[in-house]
Amino acid sequence: MNYTFDKVRVVMVNTTEPGNIGAAARAMKNMNLSTLYLVSPKTHPSAVATARASGADDILTNAVVCDTLEEALADVHLVIGASARQRNVKWKQMDVVGACGEIQKTMAVEGQEVAVVFGTENSGLSNEELDLCQILMTIPGNPNYFSLNVASAIQVFAYQHYVYSTTTEFEKSTNEIASNIELEGFYAHLAQVLEHIDYFEEKRPKELLMRRMRRFFGRAEPEKEEVAIFRGILRNIKPFKKD
Repeated sequence: MNYTFDKVRVVMVNTTEPGNIGAAARAMKNMNLSTLYLVSPKTHPSAVATARASGADDILTNAVVCDTLEEALADVHLVIGASARQRNVKWKQMDVVGACGEIQKTMAVEGQEVAVVFGTENSGLSNEELDLCQILMTIPGNPNYFSLNVASAIQVFAYQHYVYSTTTEFEKSTNEIASNIELEGFYAHLAQVLEHIDYFEEKRPKELLMRRMRRFFGRAEPEKEEVAIFRGILRNIKPFKKD
């Protein structure tokens, strides 16, 4: 069977311990995931990572190293950020089972890819990094002691994804979700127009408002044609007439 596991990439951001990269590669290979992206890892390649990979050397060798998270997400259609921390601004939040369901629905359209992003060992993903995600994925655990290692979190996700992929079938869809590049272009366009009409002010600061806009459109999972419609509307906003 072809479960299109190669359409899901695991993205590790600013990983400081190379052993965690190796352990993540081992977890991925056990569950048939093969695409690993590393954003500014402290050390890579590493003998420690290779030892911890325990035979998953091919995943380490083929890992794509990027300077920025934006680069790692350039051509995907759904971005899921893993986090255990609560945020002041609430992103669309799902547990790992629900997130795997969203992955399968996205991949039901041919050519669409998904990224699941894991942050640093100490602080996870920043708000700015989560701004690039449509879904915040959480892994439930003991509320009195929750200290899940990043490689362990990847193992939990990889296992659940494998189970979900091999037991669930979704109806094929022809409605293509907007890619990350298209969404980022739309957000930049929207911010430019809002600046043009002087919408931002002290009570509506740009950073907070745009974060809420990202949440809104992220929940909607806009399709390619829908984003094109919104950008057409933005292009037709007339400039102010100067006296």
